[in-house]
Amino acid sequence: MISPDYREEQQKLHENPQYGVAALHYAPIVARLIQDNGFRTLHDYGAGKRRLRDALGLEIDYSASDPAFPEYGAARPADLVCCIDVLEHVEPEHLDAVLDDLARITTKAGFFTVHTKPALKTLSDGRNAHLIQQPASWWLPRLCARLEVVHLQQSGPGFWVVVTPKSGR
Repeated sequence: MISPDYREEQQKLHENPQYGVAALHYAPIVARLIQDNGFRTLHDYGAGKRRLRDALGLEIDYSASDPAFPEYGAARPADLVCCIDVLEHVEPEHLDAVLDDLARITTKAGFFTVHTKPALKTLSDGRNAHLIQQPASWWLPRLCARLEVVHLQQSGPGFWVVVTPKSGR
């Protein structure tokens, strides 16, 4: 779901302390989802430095995965799967596999954010760090092919969704 060269690129970007801070902004929404729905497990998909775990301040069975941090292990099914500021960074040729994986591990709900504009950071080869810069209308069919979108909210230069598994899954 990631090329070796791009994994290395992401590992370099994560050396910057200001890379991967979006989870701090969304932690209150995630905490509310956990409390309102009684979720007991949370998987942080593309967790970066696991800032979401630290920002939540809740007792929950937390797991994380991120190709830049292989020591976290593989993605695990959870009541709530969070994928914050990740999808726009996925190599386009791997997006379907990533979305399939998210659908596989989302047992009750997912909270996914997508930034739709250029990032302020660039890769070492000069490309923008947001490899996919597409509006919500481009993302929705891809998400809806795998999951039910139960809420969509515009948020700054992007959007977030709450999703559930497809019926009969």
